[in-house]
Amino acid sequence: MIKLLKVSLALLAALALEGLIAGSAAAIPLGFSCITGNLAGDCAIGEAQLAVDVSDLGGGQVLFTFTNAGPAASSITDVYFDDGTLLGIAGLIDADDAALGYYGDAGVDFSQGASPPDLPGGNTIGFQTTAGFLADSDPPVSQNGVSVGQSLGVVFSLQAGGTYADVISELATGELRIGIHVQAFQSGGSESFVNVPVPEPGTALLLGLGLTALGLRRCSGSD
Repeated sequence: MIKLLKVSLALLAALALEGLIAGSAAAIPLGFSCITGNLAGDCAIGEAQLAVDVSDLGGGQVLFTFTNAGPAASSITDVYFDDGTLLGIAGLIDADDAALGYYGDAGVDFSQGASPPDLPGGNTIGFQTTAGFLADSDPPVSQNGVSVGQSLGVVFSLQAGGTYADVISELATGELRIGIHVQAFQSGGSESFVNVPVPEPGTALLLGLGLTALGLRRCSGSD
């Protein structure tokens, strides 16, 4: 039984690692945490329905897709990036810019650069927008932002030698952070949010193996 247990654990470890590697090419979804706290209700809305998916486009480019699932009124009007292995914005996927063959949502209209030039409230957590790593919606800002059911894509080129795996690792450690400013809540207020770090692949693997080992021990103990 002990020998069988060891073989089973080794096999499951290999399968888990293979799954993590294969899954690395799929989009990684990230949620957001409110950092301003102007109104608890608005913070709760943003944390419940706003997200960003991180995808590997290949060729040294990564796509960040911002979404607003709804149903509560709100609009992402500014996006900011703090450091990481990113080189610069290669394109925006919105109503006017079908970068890389993608077609954005009608009614979403962003341009590179933003006003304000730093994430509102970001100074309270040491968030410093990297030069050129920002974009905002064109006037009228709320109408052209990412409202309920809409999305915005931001394509980044990576630094020489940088990889998608580097980006995911930096999102796990906080070396790379993503901030958004959100307006047009029903209250009339606005809030700022920063991404919730993605779990590191190694942590996910160890957690999966730990649960697997626990399950196998329970099974062996019942025989």
